Amino acid sequence: MKVWRSGGWPCRDPLEIDLLAGGWVELRCPPGGHETLQLTPAGIAALAASRQRGQRALSLHDRLACRMSEQLMRQDGRIVWRELSLRAQVQAEASSPLRASSTPLFGEDLLDAPREAAPKQPWRMARPDLFSVRNTSVAAYLQPVVHEIKASRADLQSDLRHAAKRESYQWLCSACYYVFPAGVAEPEELPPEFGVWVLHGEVETGRLELLRPARYQPCELPFAVWMALAKATPDRLEGESPQAHLGEPGMQPEADLPGDPGSPA
Repeated sequence: MKVWRSGGWPCRDPLEIDLLAGGWVELRCPPGGHETLQLTPAGIAALAASRQRGQRALSLHDRLACRMSEQLMRQDGRIVWRELSLRAQVQAEASSPLRASSTPLFGEDLLDAPREAAPKQPWRMARPDLFSVRNTSVAAYLQPVVHEIKASRADLQSDLRHAAKRESYQWLCSACYYVFPAGVAEPEELPPEFGVWVLHGEVETGRLELLRPARYQPCELPFAVWMALAKATPDRLEGESPQAHLGEPGMQPEADLPGDPGSPA
């Protein structure tokens, strides 16, 4: 894979000897005089077979997450992160379990009883499967989106039982989606503010369909989220340069326009 990604500069290490002897790479000396290594058809076939074995080793959840991430990048031009850990704020309980009643305790004067402070909103760690933003230089147009991947109905039901978990996702984004194979659930079974994507067929070859757009809400990313994004590495399409989104030198950026709030773009 390093030979495939590089310019073919030889390292003269023992591994190159094995690759040359096996016929997977060949040594070339162009008229310029510098030697390069190039993959042979047999080497490309071996690399493709190894990649397919690696994909099959992934779980259905991970494969579906990779497929959804690729669509967000390729079709919608979004910047996508997988398995981030982000701090989110959720609503506190309306009353404390230790002091559910306002009746003064024995020996406590009602007038002298200290007032209880308003409950603080607790923080919790949110780990969205996919977190993405639009590729724009205008903060107001970022439209952060969360996609939660569910491989089975049991996995989805477990998520729906935790209101604080869903609330943490919504606190981090403008729109939130569930993504699962067709037949796992119907859109009417899910909270109305969540959008729904379903996969028809196999993960690698099937069709992703938007059954219901998510309810859009304005969202401004907190500084802590920006720091987490800066420390993490976003997904990249295969063969894509890390600076592909920057454009060619001297090229003027296109005007940043807000997308359709109901779409994941």
